[in-house]
Amino acid sequence: MQHSLFSDLTTLRDRETGEIPPFKTQLIKWVGNKQRYADQIIRHFPRSFGTYYEPFLGSGGVLANLAPSRALASDVFGPLIDIWQCLSQDPDRLKQWYHDRWSYVHAGDQLTRYEEIKARYNASPNGADLLFLSRACYGGVVRFRKKDGMMSTPMGSHPIVKPEKFARRVDMWVPRTAGANFERLDFLDAFARAKTGDLVYCDPPYSHSQSILYGAQAFRLADLMDAIADAKARGVFVALSIDGTKKSGHTYCDIAYPEDLFENEHFVNIGRSMLKRFQMDGQTLEAEEVKDRLLLTY
Repeated sequence: MQHSLFSDLTTLRDRETGEIPPFKTQLIKWVGNKQRYADQIIRHFPRSFGTYYEPFLGSGGVLANLAPSRALASDVFGPLIDIWQCLSQDPDRLKQWYHDRWSYVHAGDQLTRYEEIKARYNASPNGADLLFLSRACYGGVVRFRKKDGMMSTPMGSHPIVKPEKFARRVDMWVPRTAGANFERLDFLDAFARAKTGDLVYCDPPYSHSQSILYGAQAFRLADLMDAIADAKARGVFVALSIDGTKKSGHTYCDIAYPEDLFENEHFVNIGRSMLKRFQMDGQTLEAEEVKDRLLLTY
């Protein structure tokens, strides 16, 4: 039985407008986060579908806005999935992870203690340290070095969210992700599970972005396109966020994909690039507005 997106979200509707309001309260920070404009993406989803799949989960912004009744949310990056599984299985423990690290950093020299947590994470990658680092690092850019895979982002200058505020965020996220199972999976394995009438939303690393590791899944775009074609042939709905335009819309990022694979194309204005802001040390980015392309197989 397929479930209606809108019936699933009845309790989240605005009583006056009848619309589902955007949910913009982030749990973790991650490059490429779609949460601020997830509502623009979701409005192009089918009105009804079976299980929702998100095989490049990242910070889960689209998942939280959609709040599906059944979902498989996955990523190949273990420490990231540790966070999501903890949210699902033991949210109080997730709160404690954050509380302990926030308290430790604020009990001494913050920069020194941040670096200690980062060094501990690099020595033994884990979800508990990554959770705090994602909130405390500069610009929220969880950046990893290519040569050794170690996180390199320094501490940010912004105030780090207090534990009580983070705990409230956890409480907001729990019901919105209650229908999801979180698994560590390669995207091809996730695609293979989707059946007729299901919906797969893909937000892979972008080929026109600077090649920096974010713990994201390594993949060949051609392999992803093959997986999308196979899913479409099985009657699966697939939506793909991919490079669109940058530099205030003046540069079009041409991405090759098979003819007749996608039936519709939309552009979503995502504002200014967070990665570019990091690279330019916080300067204003009037010339760096970006639009995503949303490609649909339906």
